[in-house]
Amino acid sequence: MPRPCKRRIVEFTPNISYFKPVGVPMRDLDSISLTSEEVEAIRLNDYLGLTQSEASKKMGISQPTFNRIISSARKKISDALINGKAIEIIINENKE
Repeated sequence: MPRPCKRRIVEFTPNISYFKPVGVPMRDLDSISLTSEEVEAIRLNDYLGLTQSEASKKMGISQPTFNRIISSARKKISDALINGKAIEIIINENKE
């Protein structure tokens, strides 16, 4: 039986839920989804400049788990930028 997923501390909720390339209707775009944990990881590490160790402590998770979350977020964002996809931010209501 796998260990239960540890709750992640997410302190930031963005005011917007979509980014998209300008001039392209949403119906013509593919999109990717970022979780609130992925947005928080990007905010802490890339925007605020915290180390992965510092950021993982703020989120209440291990550094390897933080690394998996931020790697996933960066891959998704890169895909959206390079391939002209919309980015949807999925807001989890069960934040701590």
